[in-house]
Amino acid sequence: MGLFGRRKTVFVDADILVIGGGMAGCGATYESRYWGRDLKIVCVEKANIERSGAVAQGLYAINCYMGMQWGENQPEDHVRYARNDLMGLVREDLGYDIARHVDSTVHKLEEWGLPIMRDPKTGRYQREGKWQIMIHGESYKPIVAEAARKAATEVYNRIMVTHLLMDAKQANRVAGAVGFNVRTGDFHVFRAKAVIVCAGGASHIFKPRSVGEGMGRTWYAPWSSASAYALPIQVGAKMTQMENRIVLTRFKDGYGPVGAYFLHLKTYTQNGYGEEYEKRWYEDTKALVGDYIDRHPVPTCLRNHAILKEVAAGRGPIRMVTTEAFQDPHKETVGWENFLGMTIGQAVVWASQNIDPKHINPELTTSEPYVMGSHATCSGAWASGPEDYAPAEYQWGYNRMMTVDGLFGAGDTIGGTAHKFSSGSFTEGRIAGKAAVKYVKDMKNGQPQVSEQEYRDLEKLIYQPLENYRIGRNEIVAGTVSPSYLLPIHGLQRLEKIMDEYVGGISTNYMTNGVLLSRGLELLAMLKEDMSCMGAEDLHSLQRTWELHHRLLASESVTQHTLFREETRWPGYYYRGDHMKLDDANWHCFTLSRYDRNTGKWEMEKAPVYHIVD
Repeated sequence: MGLFGRRKTVFVDADILVIGGGMAGCGATYESRYWGRDLKIVCVEKANIERSGAVAQGLYAINCYMGMQWGENQPEDHVRYARNDLMGLVREDLGYDIARHVDSTVHKLEEWGLPIMRDPKTGRYQREGKWQIMIHGESYKPIVAEAARKAATEVYNRIMVTHLLMDAKQANRVAGAVGFNVRTGDFHVFRAKAVIVCAGGASHIFKPRSVGEGMGRTWYAPWSSASAYALPIQVGAKMTQMENRIVLTRFKDGYGPVGAYFLHLKTYTQNGYGEEYEKRWYEDTKALVGDYIDRHPVPTCLRNHAILKEVAAGRGPIRMVTTEAFQDPHKETVGWENFLGMTIGQAVVWASQNIDPKHINPELTTSEPYVMGSHATCSGAWASGPEDYAPAEYQWGYNRMMTVDGLFGAGDTIGGTAHKFSSGSFTEGRIAGKAAVKYVKDMKNGQPQVSEQEYRDLEKLIYQPLENYRIGRNEIVAGTVSPSYLLPIHGLQRLEKIMDEYVGGISTNYMTNGVLLSRGLELLAMLKEDMSCMGAEDLHSLQRTWELHHRLLASESVTQHTLFREETRWPGYYYRGDHMKLDDANWHCFTLSRYDRNTGKWEMEKAPVYHIVD
């Protein structure tokens, strides 16, 4: 096997292992060092923490900041906001826990060198909206990564973590993780007393609007391959709200964000005939969701619903009115800088299509669905809450610990905590890091036991696609279609097609039903069987193969949850055609799932929603 046959096994022992070096992972690494001065803290990242995670390219705003020092907002206000936007279903204890600490995180980021814009009249941070403050964020991630690098005992870049390891002596306790170096092919075995999963959420599980050469042009980071969910799911951690995918309204073709335009530039939308359209769909929406349509602000999914209805009625495209705001030279500058600071591709798309937003109102569209717990949705792992605030049913000893002992999470990984974004994810990482240190110290000398049989079996499994390709490639003369193996791109396109057509993607206008979902599960099961025949021609393809494994498992979870919740809780994100109305009487609850890797079966249940903030 040439290079791959000479790979070595690298053993790394740690007290705390942080998987993922994005905002949450950097927060977890930093805070673990603060409370665990004498502990060995290891951070593992698939790319390089300098430019990894959803903030990799830069960010123009911090979307979660209370402003308590100026009396702008209180943590309770943010809980009410998130609860309203998610149609009543959030883990209020977890959301409050982040909100009460997030300001200190933002102040720390400014101390480290992040330029935060200030209002020249008041001296306060420049507000873009009620929760957003404006930054010069081109170097946001490198600034945060520097703090994590200094805090970590070791940082391992370019390691694709594929599986968690379990304690050989104690049931339901994590013991580490395994993965491979995507540059050298070396096999890595990480043994740890506590593991904090801070990996990425799920993009590219649904077919994107941009296909072919533009396939990577998605709104959410295309390298986020659902590891945040697959890793805990594989070891039996309970997941929650995985049906709560998000669909974003974005500028067409470039997926440029619209928030700064709405909030700071005070732009608005029109249909293709220059008409206001949202009021037209008020009664239609009220029939689906009741008085949620009367809340302020209007929940994001319901604004999507109006767009989808208007386009379906033949009055598209929907456009953002920029021609008025851009007559102000300052607003025009801000509008362009908004993209040049984080989504350069949108400016390029406009240039290529002769669109000058000063003279032409650009089109908007709705994205394909994404699943991530760090943005405006609640998907992720079911986690224990803060001991001073969480109801007894939400608490089992350590903050942000999942239902697997010693397994913690933050950022995309943790469910129930909508609207945390970059600053909230870093804050949740800090919360998880502090709790993990306490867990490790409470263990005393209780080092988990890793089974050599387990990690050697996983090693064989991880590298099998290389062997499949080495043998199978001799059966074809040219091309990429083989009778013996699937390439990762073929598997990904097959997954996206299944999810798109059966689980409520763009081709069905986000519509699904119980029959479609059941058929989708059958097709996902067939794809799962075929995953043993994956072929990888090199280490990059091997990485793509395991990203596909993670996406597939997360997709199965999404489909199971969507089938279980028999209502349309979030019109505009997806629709259950057989249960079109929101049903608070039966479904004002969290959905929970647990996957048994030995049987491949899923157990579904409901959990109560406690409204702690009045």
